[in-house]
Amino acid sequence: MPNKINIIGLVAAVSTLLLIAISVFVPWWHLTVGKPAISEVNFSPVNLNFALFGSIITVPLIWALNIASLLSLATGGITMLIYSIRPTKPYAKKLLEFGYKKPLYAVILFVIEIVGLALTVKTLAGFDFPLMGSGALQLPASMAPNGISISVSITSGFEWPFYFAIIVVALCAAARLYHRKTVTPTINLPIPPPPTVSN
Repeated sequence: MPNKINIIGLVAAVSTLLLIAISVFVPWWHLTVGKPAISEVNFSPVNLNFALFGSIITVPLIWALNIASLLSLATGGITMLIYSIRPTKPYAKKLLEFGYKKPLYAVILFVIEIVGLALTVKTLAGFDFPLMGSGALQLPASMAPNGISISVSITSGFEWPFYFAIIVVALCAAARLYHRKTVTPTINLPIPPPPTVSN
């Protein structure tokens, strides 16, 4: 009997690994302050690129979180790949349970970090910036010299890899649901012989 393959799981696994490679170079969310840019933030769970006046700033704690997220997604993708090729093995269900949740965790953590960043900036600096769209940052009166009103343009938004990540999460969930169909044995009922006609 040929090996069964969870084809949805296989697509989900490959998509997870592809998402990692894309997310290293293309952010899930970007923020640009000023025209020309005074500051830029390009953010994905596996890479944070923060530039101020053209200089890249690295935060060790965030770098460590990015590496942890990358390793988590990679182990999830590889685990899903192994599961998808051998979904009927005794250990397959454990591999599936471990692997299919990793992209979901990455998306949830990413959204929490973005919302947390917005709330932190608003609380500490008094700046209120949109998570999507454009607007103007108005410096608080306490920070403006001689009471001069100063505003800086700001644009932000989610990039296509974020939406691709949501598709990957959906594929992983579908693979989990499809697992039962993959492991359910096919019952082949015997075909009864044709009735004999007596003369």
